[in-house]
Formats: sequence, structure tokens, C-alpha cells
Amino acid sequence: MAIQAHQPLEEGEIYDVLRNDRRRLALERLREADGKRLSVGELSEQVAAAETGETPPPRQKRQSAYVSLHQTHLPKLDELGIVDYDAEEKVVRLEDRIRDIEAYMGVPSRDLDWGAYYVSLAALGACATVAADLSAPLVGTLRPTVWAVGFFVLLGVSAVVQTTAQHGRLPFMADPHDEDGLL
Repeated sequence: MAIQAHQPLEEGEIYDVLRNDRRRLALERLREADGKRLSVGELSEQVAAAETGETPPPRQKRQSAYVSLHQTHLPKLDELGIVDYDAEEKVVRLEDRIRDIEAYMGVPSRDLDWGAYYVSLAALGACATVAADLSAPLVGTLRPTVWAVGFFVLLGVSAVVQTTAQHGRLPFMADPHDEDGLL
């Protein structure tokens, strides 16, 4: 792997990876493998089937997919740190850097749906605040402002966690990979 995994891929690199249909199909099939290693043979079979819409795909299409994956696409993805490709054993699996390109692929992530999380947290906070104001059992033991402030703080902490999980840093922190030191 030529690029260290903690460096985010640049947008140009992402578009370069995704502009090839076969590479994109290979990444989609590897996502479906859910972290398991696939042989290049298995992967090329799945890619060829997706390309042709036939199961099993024609032998010539399978061979074409195999050769291009083995010689071109998988080594490129390995160099970028998106996959771990063992050319000798001819097996491949996704690396964590796939997250850098998922949004561009339209492939749903298995990570937390932050939008739903924030809506749920806000709704729960509003319900707890109203319930405390109505002196509901358990919740009414604390003042409504305590509940409101508590959920507000929880929303703020959640935003920090989400930002650092997605970007590896907070927006006001300098990017260690930015040569100018500019934000």
C-alpha cells in the first residue's frame, strides 16, 4: 500500500477511481462481501455478471474482467489504499479508505445515519423537556431546563464526534496534510 490510510483521498483521485465502470463494479461487489476476502476469480465472475446481466457470464467476458482486474484495476486500488490486494494469492478485500469514496459512489454506508440520529435526539430531548414540565414520573424529578441543556450538550458532543469520525479533525484545526498550513 503506497498511501498511508490516514490521509484522505483527494477529490481528483476519487473521480479517477470511479470513472471506470469495471473498477466501480468491483468496489460495489467488494462492499457486498462485507469485509470478506474474495478471490480475483470470484470477483471477476461477479463483475462480468453485472456487466452482461447473465449468470453465469460468458467465458470471454469473465476472462476479460479477470485480466483487467488482476493487471490494472486492483493494483491501482491497492496503491491508493482502497483495497488490500495480494497479487500472488490473487485475493482482495476492502480497506477502511472505501469510506472516502462511498458518498461519491452512492453506496449506502453501514455507518451511523447521522441525520436520523440528530432528529431522534432532538425529538427525545423535546419529549423529555415537555414531560419534565408536566411533572411526569421519573423525568419530572429534574427541571425542564436541565433536560433541555443536557440534550443541547449531547447534540454538541455528537457533532464533534461525527466531524472527527468523518474528517479526522475538527474544522478549525489545521489539516496535517495541507502543505500551506491553511484551512
